[in-house]
Amino acid sequence: MTQGIPPKDSHGHTAADGDHEFTADEVEALVREYDSESNFRNLAGPTAILVTVASVILSLFHVYTAGFGLLNEVMHRTIHLSFVMGLIFLVFPRKRATPTGKIWAESLVFAAFYLYLLYGITTALPASTLKTVFVGVMLVLIALTLPFNRRGADPEKVALRDWVFAAFGAGFSAYLSIFFKHIFIDNVGSPPEPVYMMGLIAIVMTLEATRRTMGPTLAWIGVGCLLYALAGPYLPGILAHRGYSITRIINHLFVGTEGIYGVAVGVVATYVFHFVLFGILAQMSGLGQLFIDLATIIAGRASGGSAKVSVVSSGFFGMISGSPIANTVTTGAFTIPLMKKSGFSGRFAGAVEASASCGGQITPPIMGASAFVMTEMLGIPYNELILIAIVPACFHYIAILLMVHLEAKKLGLEGLSKDKIPQFRAVLARSWHLFVPLGVMVAMLLMQYTPFLAAFWGIILTIVFSYVPLLMRALGNTSMDTSTVLTPPRLVRGFEDGAKFALAIGAACACVGFLLGMTTLTGLGFKFSAAVVQLAHDVATFVISMDFTGLLSENGLALFFGLIFVALACIIMGAGIPTTPTYIILASIAAPALMEFDVPLVATHFFVFYFGVLADVTPPVALAAYAAAGLARAEPMTTGTTAFRLSMGKALVPFMFIYAPSLLFVNFTWVEFITALISGLMGVLALSAAYIGWFRRDLVLWEKLMLTAAGLLLISTHWGAIAVGALVVLGILLRPAPARRSAA
Repeated sequence: MTQGIPPKDSHGHTAADGDHEFTADEVEALVREYDSESNFRNLAGPTAILVTVASVILSLFHVYTAGFGLLNEVMHRTIHLSFVMGLIFLVFPRKRATPTGKIWAESLVFAAFYLYLLYGITTALPASTLKTVFVGVMLVLIALTLPFNRRGADPEKVALRDWVFAAFGAGFSAYLSIFFKHIFIDNVGSPPEPVYMMGLIAIVMTLEATRRTMGPTLAWIGVGCLLYALAGPYLPGILAHRGYSITRIINHLFVGTEGIYGVAVGVVATYVFHFVLFGILAQMSGLGQLFIDLATIIAGRASGGSAKVSVVSSGFFGMISGSPIANTVTTGAFTIPLMKKSGFSGRFAGAVEASASCGGQITPPIMGASAFVMTEMLGIPYNELILIAIVPACFHYIAILLMVHLEAKKLGLEGLSKDKIPQFRAVLARSWHLFVPLGVMVAMLLMQYTPFLAAFWGIILTIVFSYVPLLMRALGNTSMDTSTVLTPPRLVRGFEDGAKFALAIGAACACVGFLLGMTTLTGLGFKFSAAVVQLAHDVATFVISMDFTGLLSENGLALFFGLIFVALACIIMGAGIPTTPTYIILASIAAPALMEFDVPLVATHFFVFYFGVLADVTPPVALAAYAAAGLARAEPMTTGTTAFRLSMGKALVPFMFIYAPSLLFVNFTWVEFITALISGLMGVLALSAAYIGWFRRDLVLWEKLMLTAAGLLLISTHWGAIAVGALVVLGILLRPAPARRSAA
């Protein structure tokens, strides 16, 4: 969601790695490489003008409806998706000018699937001239999905096929908008023949848009869901169901709000888009630099101050950023070289930045816009949700800061020098106006105004207050930066970028509609839940059979293994998919499994959300960590492994609030809350010391192993386990260093 422009320090210097400065082009290249959501074409000429005009119209549509009232949900979502699907094929390039064998194989499989769907439609609909024309058009469209390219073709240039895809992508949603009354009122329950034809086009274009913007992973999930609905009678055991025809599937996905135009697209069209746009405009007005300045003031003087600045600033910016990867690169362009200059290794510096940037997605009050999806799915007020999120987010950042602090002490690193820390009064004097839009928006959210209305006023006030430096300059105050004023040309660019950064998530959420639609049609979520519960009980029974102490209980073990299986499923399904669609998928499929163990609903949703976010720093698909490694000149896999370890707070906290829901203020008791808080902090300290290998002295291997085991015991709510864990931690960490033998 960010612009890819490297921040400057308090003296206006771009961050440098040694003698090398990261230019805006280098940062943008990294974003494009690792963040598929930001991989835009460099357009020129009439096409660029068309894309700019369409993007600005889309942004203005959302700003206007946010402030003056939304349309009915189907009309609002179809208009949104018409622009999104039309723009995707013009804005995003094809993957390669010369396709590899893997791309050819993947495209052939998708084409074969489209032909199968086409065959099903042609056999279900009566013969007519319209059907004949439709079959011919679909065959051409399917052929165009294959990666035929003329020799020397430039994927950056918009080709004929891109124009065809753009027309059909915009057309299937525009069809519903134009013929809304005819389809949803006059023929409700019995769609006319063209609806099924446009529905097939919608499926093909949605999958192609998802492949182009997000890569194949989510598209494969979409295909798998459709195949599951078709193949129900032939599946074994618990997976079997009665099966559904292609026409029934298309009707379910395309007409109404159970599929493509379901809750996922609805959330993007009414919540996420507005906060993406706000984040773009806020950064253009100087908010990103303000976050870095404030973080430097808060944490710069402490030991290892450069890394702590990275943690705090990335946390600040991550709250309003929809992309952990773009956040990593944008703030990391300044913080990673600063950490390396301070004495941290490139691997550790990249890992700190990636872990902190992903943490912003779980940090109130904005939570990267995913909080608004949660309020929709959980049906609880927004102000309650951000209260619930406070303690878990604090644990995550405490864990990172602890490890940064211990690493700094181990290396003997000091804080930043005084000349590198900006003066608070100077920062406040030149940036006070930036607090107003953000403060008003958060206040409105806490006062339970609708999120889109809060975003509307945040956007309007960001534009208005961006002119404060110009006004102050006219009054004789030259300390403010007038380059951040959102003049008409910069505002047009902001509206264009806001729309572009919302395109990929729009396609992803449309594809997520396949999963949501097939879940409601086939009961897939309940089947997944039943399978997880059964597997957890089977493993628990096996472990109990080998327990000669009689201390273990089957229900307790079943819950533990159920959490492990769901966590693994969340990390796998969240790999390479944006946070918002990841959460929607996991909340629909994985969360019901935990409810079978009588886990509170809020806790199940937070559990899957945390592990979905963790996918961005979990090898082998740790995209945020790989992007940070590019800036740090470090090996990507080791950087990803280190980032995962630094995120251990995020990995352990979900288990803590499952066993102690009081941390989420659910079924709250003071005894449970205080006990979980103290034991959790001690557990995080133990694991941090074990990972860094230092606490006032170097730790030996057996101490690291004991601290790890004790830290895991401390996340339990069993008093005996807590007591044992606490004694082990205190015994090791308070143990004096062995006396050195004097030289003979």
